[in-house]
Amino acid sequence: MNSILSRFAIAVSLGSALWAAPQTFDFKDPKGVNNAVFKLDAPLEAINGSASGISGSVTFDPANPAATTGKLVVAANSLHVPNPVMKEHLHGEQWLNVAKFPELTFEAKSLADVKTNENVTTARLTGSFTAHGVTKELVVPVKLTYLKDKLGARTGGQMNGDLLVIRAEFRILRSDFGINPKAPEDKVANEIDLTLSVAGAAPR
Repeated sequence: MNSILSRFAIAVSLGSALWAAPQTFDFKDPKGVNNAVFKLDAPLEAINGSASGISGSVTFDPANPAATTGKLVVAANSLHVPNPVMKEHLHGEQWLNVAKFPELTFEAKSLADVKTNENVTTARLTGSFTAHGVTKELVVPVKLTYLKDKLGARTGGQMNGDLLVIRAEFRILRSDFGINPKAPEDKVANEIDLTLSVAGAAPR
């Protein structure tokens, strides 16, 4: 009996270890659904756009969400606005200069005020945000949703594994990153509101 109980305890322990093991999630979305939305709301003009060229990886442990690390990357040339002339200006040397600075990145450093309810974790994320060749440390609210065994549902059964969904909203200042600081703020707002909606995959 003791031998049986010992084997059972070992099996449970191994199962718990497998469940708790950190996983690396790939955010290069083959469906092209992942996106970042940006908004500048000046008195004379509102500018709304999005970016779909998102990649990067995040390591997440459902048993220890506070240990989350990773880096998300946005291809600068994937930033899009409906007006083609405005888009050309956005990508040009005076604004984002995507030829010289092809990526915008956010690298996680630490999480604070971590609260987990079932599979959803909220926290304040401290990280390094880089745009236009300038890096600033930001603290942003973030929501992490761990979806075990849901990769198949998202890929139509083509892949098995888990999902990590990240949602975040925060604001940066155009002037902090040297993005055409001379532009009149009544026409182009200094405040840029960013919304991130992405899902990463951990196949198995």
